[in-house]
Amino acid sequence: MKEYFNPTLGHLSLEQVAQEITRYIQADPESSYQLMVGTDSKGNGKIDFVTAIVIYRQGKGGRYFYKKFHQEKIIHLRHRIYTEVNASLETGQRLLKILRKYWTKKPKGLLEVHIDIGENGPTRELIKEVVGMVLCQGFQPKIKPYSYTASMVADRYA
Repeated sequence: MKEYFNPTLGHLSLEQVAQEITRYIQADPESSYQLMVGTDSKGNGKIDFVTAIVIYRQGKGGRYFYKKFHQEKIIHLRHRIYTEVNASLETGQRLLKILRKYWTKKPKGLLEVHIDIGENGPTRELIKEVVGMVLCQGFQPKIKPYSYTASMVADRYA
């Protein structure tokens, strides 16, 4: 199923996203990379979620892919943030499982999960909980202002 989209490549399956990430890294294997996943949401009735995958070649730009999904009304902010984080974690786990087939050696850098919460505003109360969720899965959590995959890329398409 071609659930992801890239403005240049069009609709892609997660397998194809992994292949594109692998090609991108193989084109410049000496560079350092950041692989990031983040989810954001918008809406009051039906909630629109966007999960973005970004591969960033440090100092040289990057590529991104995203998918959209919807859920009926979510009343509590905590549930909405948990849905965003769980979508990012699931995507990260699925992506890494596929990437292991293509990588002979792991590129420098960790997979980061970007969480659209920060020290200011009502989400600050959730920081410890959701950062703990991400760490327990073996990923590096990033919150605002460093969570740009969620707060900039995913937000753009939500």
